[in-house]
Amino acid sequence: MITMDITLVIQIINMFVLMFLLNGVLYKPVKKILKERSEKLQGMQVDISESETKARTRQEEVDAKMAKASGRAKAALDSARAEAQAAGDAKLAEIKSEAESSKAKQLVEIKSQIDEAKKGLQANLDGFASEMAGKILGRSL
Repeated sequence: MITMDITLVIQIINMFVLMFLLNGVLYKPVKKILKERSEKLQGMQVDISESETKARTRQEEVDAKMAKASGRAKAALDSARAEAQAAGDAKLAEIKSEAESSKAKQLVEIKSQIDEAKKGLQANLDGFASEMAGKILGRSL
């Protein structure tokens, strides 16, 4: 059976003292530390979001600069390609004109050689014809 004596009152007082001490020594400091950690984490989250925003902004700037540089490089490459094509076309036209002039000179030279050969053969034609006729007939004409 439970008896009600002074030990019950002492135990109740003991319980109140223990609750008071634990509250002051353990619960309040732990709550305070947890609250500070929560505030610190919230501050870090704000810093992280600001850093992400700055990083995104910088990345966009870098991308824009890269696109601009790429455009300039492409324009320079296209310009160099066009210049090279024009130079190649000019060189090709020059080579073609040289070939045509060389061809024309050679044709003129060949025609003159043909004409000289014809004249030489025409001059000797009468002599050849007489010799052939003499050989065929077996007597001189």
